[in-house]
Amino acid sequence: MTQDNVIQVRELEQRDRVAWQRLYAGYGDFYKMPLSDEKADRVWAWLMDPGYEAFGLVAVDENDSPVAIAHFRQFARLLADGIGIYLDDLFTAANARGTGAGTALIGRLEEIARERGAEVVRWITANDNFVGQKLYDRLATRTMWVTYDLAVK
Repeated sequence: MTQDNVIQVRELEQRDRVAWQRLYAGYGDFYKMPLSDEKADRVWAWLMDPGYEAFGLVAVDENDSPVAIAHFRQFARLLADGIGIYLDDLFTAANARGTGAGTALIGRLEEIARERGAEVVRWITANDNFVGQKLYDRLATRTMWVTYDLAVK
């Protein structure tokens, strides 16, 4: 795929299941968290349920084939007295990197945030995701916040 191809962004649809699972498995591999069929089924069900808190977008090529995915949700910003959009997952197929797919997905999230009255689109990435950070540094402001996880036992 070349940069001359037009990337479009649309909501994730039932017909995208196979392509979505391939892309989401690639995302899992990148973070060394393999995607089991059971996990894929559960996440897919969440994304397809309009009453659930998570939503999916796909960036598609000129043939309407998904080349990148983004999963997001809305969250309350209590101290800021507002709402935000949280980008949980963003992944672009290796052969579509450099085509603007990631930029297009983040741009659509900014539009969704504006439509919903949100003040921020927020995400985290791995410290060693240098390729992703090049994109993120161009589009957003790196914050001072340090992230912690408390494993629930």
